[in-house]
Amino acid sequence: MSVFGLKLEHLSFGYGADPVLKDVSFTVERGNFCALLGPNGAGKTSLFSLLTRLATTSTGRIEIAGIDLGTSPRAALARMGIVFQQMTLDLDLTVRRNLSYYAALRGLSGRDAERRIDAALERLELGEKSSVRARDLNGGHRRRTEIARCLLHDPEILLLDEPTVGLDPASRAAITDHVHRLCADEALTVLWATHLVDEVRAEDDLVILHRGGVLAHDTARRIAGGQTVEKVFLDMTAVTS
Repeated sequence: MSVFGLKLEHLSFGYGADPVLKDVSFTVERGNFCALLGPNGAGKTSLFSLLTRLATTSTGRIEIAGIDLGTSPRAALARMGIVFQQMTLDLDLTVRRNLSYYAALRGLSGRDAERRIDAALERLELGEKSSVRARDLNGGHRRRTEIARCLLHDPEILLLDEPTVGLDPASRAAITDHVHRLCADEALTVLWATHLVDEVRAEDDLVILHRGGVLAHDTARRIAGGQTVEKVFLDMTAVTS
């Protein structure tokens, strides 16, 4: 079994003649939380498009939980839970009905589906909101519902693309705490894309992406080297802007 939850090798991608990603390579060990930090336009969303097969490239290789995404896409995608930047809940359905609908799409039904839904609601502390329509939730609870939903099929890897955009500071901190806890308690591999430095913790793996290239990859503490992550990040991206 591969020790890596994610392994990216020499990925390049572009739209026409415009390169968006340039020779991107990094790995995330199983059970680790990795922050993909980059300013807007760095290529984070394009990278997520490749990881989720919304886009493809013939340059480079992606391995998901030891499975080659290019040769076995269905098996690789089945290992992932995904939260996109744009909210994807049905606002007219309750929290539980949103999860039930997703479970059915995943081929889950009956007592097994109900058990999984109950467990996901408990993990994200959403039990009291289960009968509330999604449109009546605040932004933080909507995001927690999306995270709960993507856990129903027991993924090994969570991909979250700017999951706290538009949330207030307290909601952002709560979502970040929830996902770190999932990573620690359940050995999930997490790739968390963000442009917000305060969402990165010292013990996190950190990949700094700018202008489509990887500028640094190590723990946040080592990259900071006694400075703040914010200062190092701003210095690195200013030099190459």
